Amino acid sequence: MVTLQLIATGGTIASRSTPQGLMAAAPAHELLARVSIPDGVTVNAKDVATRGSFAWSLDDAVGVVGTIDQALAEVDGVVVTHGTDTMEESVFLASLLLDGDLPVVFTGAQRPFDDPAPDGPANLRDALAVAASPLARGFGPLLCFDGHVFAARGVRKVDTLGAHAFDALGRGPVLRVAAGKVLPLAAPRRARPLASVRDGVALPRVDVLSLYVGTDDALVRAAVSAGAAGVVLAAFGAGNANPAIVEAVADLGAAGVPVLVCSRVPSGPVVPLYTGGGGADLARAGALFAADLTPWQARLLLSTALVADPHDPLRIVREYLATTPPIGGS
Repeated sequence: MVTLQLIATGGTIASRSTPQGLMAAAPAHELLARVSIPDGVTVNAKDVATRGSFAWSLDDAVGVVGTIDQALAEVDGVVVTHGTDTMEESVFLASLLLDGDLPVVFTGAQRPFDDPAPDGPANLRDALAVAASPLARGFGPLLCFDGHVFAARGVRKVDTLGAHAFDALGRGPVLRVAAGKVLPLAAPRRARPLASVRDGVALPRVDVLSLYVGTDDALVRAAVSAGAAGVVLAAFGAGNANPAIVEAVADLGAAGVPVLVCSRVPSGPVVPLYTGGGGADLARAGALFAADLTPWQARLLLSTALVADPHDPLRIVREYLATTPPIGGS
């Protein structure tokens, strides 16, 4: 017998229509009532929150990871229902703060609980099957949606409303679920966690700044003035900026504020290639290029690295980026 813990946090999967708009209201036991639980599996249900993930704070996300950690001491796996807007961030944060091989599976929905054809029940059924499967061990936290199961690193929301809402561009899923069966597509592999949620971790502020034509250095400098301990640039192309941004990055580095470079582009790595305000200049100014991480995941990586080593967080980031994530299928 396998025992799983369902942790419900709201989101579209729990939302009902109201005159004001959709509102997360359906509790965990109602979500479970719509799902056929796999044979040999017992599911305990717990509500942690009932609201959209767009309204979460970073402390809220850390709190959910702490709840997962506590549950793992007593069960064989955990499923978290979560709003899709920030699910890619929460699953990645969980991968940075949780140790061990037991499955942790995030899922949700694109259509609400009271929709005539909700997708939540199928996603939850699949997530339970994954969490109960030995094939899910060793990947770290996973995201299960529309029959596809992704490792935390690199997964992102790719459609605002469509059922196939998530993908890991350039990587693919590590597992698939078909007719209730979990199918392997990649060998388990994960980076070690950078910190422990059990230590009462308080993540420092890291801001993400997206570049656009004509960007000046005002927002970069304002972020630090507002209390950011680090900055992530969502840069042009393969990691380019402009001379004003390069100068600001050099000043931040001299002041001990680390800067990561990602891309506005949804697929492909960042590489320091160009001068004249491009990536080569950013690298010389002290910025670290964050491979193919999304800016929002890079933000969490840098924030956690600042906890792991406040004096040299970029060393922690380099070590993390040097680990090879699992590459799945399609």
